[in-house]
Amino acid sequence: MLQKLEQGEIHIAVLGEVSVGKSSLLNALLGEARFATSALHGETRETAEARWQETRSGQVCLLDTPGINEVGGEARERMAREVAERADLVLFVVDGDLNASEQAALEQALAPGRPVVLVLNKADRYTAEERAQLLARLAERTRGRLPPEQVVAAAADPAPARRIVLGPDGSEREERTVLPPDVEALRERLWQILEREGDTLSALTAGLFAGEVSERVGRRVVELRREAAGRLVRQYCIAKGVAVAINPVPAADLLAAAAIDAGMVFHLSRLYGLPLSRAEAGSLVTVIATQMTVLMGTVWLTHLISAALKAGTAGLSTVFTAGAQGAVAYYGTYLIGRVAEEYFARGKSWGAGGPKAVVQEILESVDRDSVLAQARADLAGRLRARA
Repeated sequence: MLQKLEQGEIHIAVLGEVSVGKSSLLNALLGEARFATSALHGETRETAEARWQETRSGQVCLLDTPGINEVGGEARERMAREVAERADLVLFVVDGDLNASEQAALEQALAPGRPVVLVLNKADRYTAEERAQLLARLAERTRGRLPPEQVVAAAADPAPARRIVLGPDGSEREERTVLPPDVEALRERLWQILEREGDTLSALTAGLFAGEVSERVGRRVVELRREAAGRLVRQYCIAKGVAVAINPVPAADLLAAAAIDAGMVFHLSRLYGLPLSRAEAGSLVTVIATQMTVLMGTVWLTHLISAALKAGTAGLSTVFTAGAQGAVAYYGTYLIGRVAEEYFARGKSWGAGGPKAVVQEILESVDRDSVLAQARADLAGRLRARA
């Protein structure tokens, strides 16, 4: 993109379904056969480009792309769409009224705001009346999205004209005359766009491209943070589950659980670049735990009963309750981690619904049985290792 800007080039790409005559259209504009054509579907299998040497067009490159909506051509279609997204101007080529897939692809091409010219190719197939009707229908389908003057007809590779010639002796023979391409209306429209907007087209595309890259980078940063947060939360879940499971003193269980949860939130805040002090992390855990207690008090009741059972039997029941209590502790920390992660992902904000709404959302999205099964597997491995 930078190289294109430095050289002052404008890129025009064709986009359309297979066999609508995209390559032939570019050849007609160039005045020579630079792009491969064939009667077979999918002749264009990769992007190709050629410089348009028209005096009035300046430094313009024409880009040919594979056809969209081709059977088994999903990868080539992605390539075509990506090329069109980088182009300064798109020629969307059809050979009749828009079908559903063409309509969707055209809407996608129009969405960023770059210029699009909708080209009805193979116009020589139709009578003058039919051609006028088709152009009117295409203009109607793109009303409000595309200026009517940017819907044009062309005949990149007209069918040979046939005529019957009478000989001097009265015999008849058929003559076929090869007709030249008819792309003048398209050529004039392109010149008008380039002369009017040429200086700004590349800048517009670069701006759109930079915005898209920024969004992709932002999404990737969020993905990486979530992946790292997931690993961090799981490590704290295991640590808390093991600490609770092997400690027969109930009060120590609760103190250890609170300390581990606060430590996890403290480290999550740094991972998201929104650091909290340890006191603030502890306060955030209290807010989350309070809402969790309101919404799922039975889990915490089980936790407390198990702790009380340990105390009442002088620690002898630990072997029976450790696995269950450890899994419950693991699950609780997992939920606190998920809620805290959402809080940081929103920029240290609970949103309009407050913490209760966020906790409710996380509770509804979590598969409790799967988390508990994972907890049992993780804790069993750690406890065996300690034994």
